Amino acid sequence: MPSRRSLMAGAAAAPVLARVRTGQAQPWVPTRPIQCIIGFAPGGGADLIARAIIEAAQPLIPQPLVVVNRPGAGGTIAAQQVAAMQGDGHVLLMGGGSESTSIPAFRALPYDARGSFRAVIRLMRQQMFILARADGPYRRMEEAMAAARGRPQAVSHGSSGIGSIYHAVFVVLEKRAGVELLHVPFTGGAPGLQAVASGQVDLMVASPEEYRGLTDGGLLRVLACCSAERAAAYPDVPTLKELGWDMTLENMKGWVVPAGTPDAAVAYLHDRFRAAMARPSWQAFVERAGETDGYLDGPGFQAAMDSVLDAVSGALKG
Repeated sequence: MPSRRSLMAGAAAAPVLARVRTGQAQPWVPTRPIQCIIGFAPGGGADLIARAIIEAAQPLIPQPLVVVNRPGAGGTIAAQQVAAMQGDGHVLLMGGGSESTSIPAFRALPYDARGSFRAVIRLMRQQMFILARADGPYRRMEEAMAAARGRPQAVSHGSSGIGSIYHAVFVVLEKRAGVELLHVPFTGGAPGLQAVASGQVDLMVASPEEYRGLTDGGLLRVLACCSAERAAAYPDVPTLKELGWDMTLENMKGWVVPAGTPDAAVAYLHDRFRAAMARPSWQAFVERAGETDGYLDGPGFQAAMDSVLDAVSGALKG
């Protein structure tokens, strides 16, 4: 039979053990400000998306969400930085664009687009469209491709830079349509669109928030949608797949973290940003931007990024 002393010792230890077990069961919470790193300059599409979701999420997270812009090289400078950082839940990268889905297919990078990060949540699908000059020779996508089949490099296209997602669309399209286009890279999407409007190049890929002023002004015409389905805002614009070219590409935006980030931290961040997507400020931003709510959980987001990267890589190898 246990002695009175041993019983008293056990009773004294019980609260300590309970506290230890309770402490171990506590969910992860951030203990210092969370860096939200964006690989593009302030005011651009990725920056606006990041700031909008941060505004919606901040009341749900007890530490400050700090925006850090690290522009350059199509987002790869920021991606390289985050890939080398400690994965402890206190750093996020706005991913899903060129740094994740196209540039890695064009050249070797100091990070692994598939293995250096863990996807947390996809926030938005950015549908992409092919445009031409409104009073130019191509009123339909089929006309442009017919001209390209007749003479290699007779049809030109702009892009926001070699390896960008906008460049990648045409790389895949060339493979699917069996044509050779003339690529004219620019320093960004806006200069490329201006070049199409002025007749310097024939075609360009862009998202609605970038070109809407030019289409509303009658300078550009929307020829095709790169998504799997037609866009609600452009019900008469066919998809590339409908036109006979089996391809679907979309730009995406969401949060990723360094690969070593613990499951508990990833789950915490996912749940807070998922809740933020239901808040009025985010909903108003999505409506104002004319974008599509693109929620996917972490594994779904990673699979979507991998699918685009596979399509671009396959087109380049072919």
